[in-house]
Amino acid sequence: MKKVITAILLISIQVAAFCQSEFLKDSVYFEDEGFMMQYKLLKDLDNDGIRDTVYLSVEDSTIVCRLSTQNFAKITSKLIQILNWQSGVSETKNGFQFFKDWMRAGYKNQFRYNPKTKKMQLIGMSRYEFGNVANDGSGESGVNLLTGDYIGNWNYSVWEDEDVKLIKIPTIKTKMYFKTINLEDFSQDTYFDYAKKCAELYHKHKSPE
Repeated sequence: MKKVITAILLISIQVAAFCQSEFLKDSVYFEDEGFMMQYKLLKDLDNDGIRDTVYLSVEDSTIVCRLSTQNFAKITSKLIQILNWQSGVSETKNGFQFFKDWMRAGYKNQFRYNPKTKKMQLIGMSRYEFGNVANDGSGESGVNLLTGDYIGNWNYSVWEDEDVKLIKIPTIKTKMYFKTINLEDFSQDTYFDYAKKCAELYHKHKSPE
């Protein structure tokens, strides 16, 4: 009976290991402080039927992409000093996105292969904030770099009758243009430039207190 139980346990372990390997075979994860973040992605990005690779280089603080149509040569972003255990890359429908989260804020940057330029092009950015403890400045926004369309939904808080009231700013829809940004042009300044323009729109549309 013990031999049967041992055999069953061994089979169960092997099955579990196989299922885990199948689940993670296209991605590589690391675990830090109880969180599991993805820092490597295998996916056909340049549409030739061969899987390409995109990953975060922790040592160099960059995003690295290797495309099969370019003989897997390194395509590297500029320095991103704000990388931490809450940074990662994940799959999108037509490419990949680089994401970064803080305690009460975060952003995503979407990249897609451009067959004309043969480069990984930044096509969209989005960000969110929870604001302070009263949720002042909370909200989210996104911009399509191909069309320049920007949409922002933001809130601010005011004191009213000895209580904090959260007021929603009417949805901001406007144009926000950026020059063409490819992966090798991308840096943390790309996001900070977007965040600055977003903050300017927030203050412009915020009602007087």
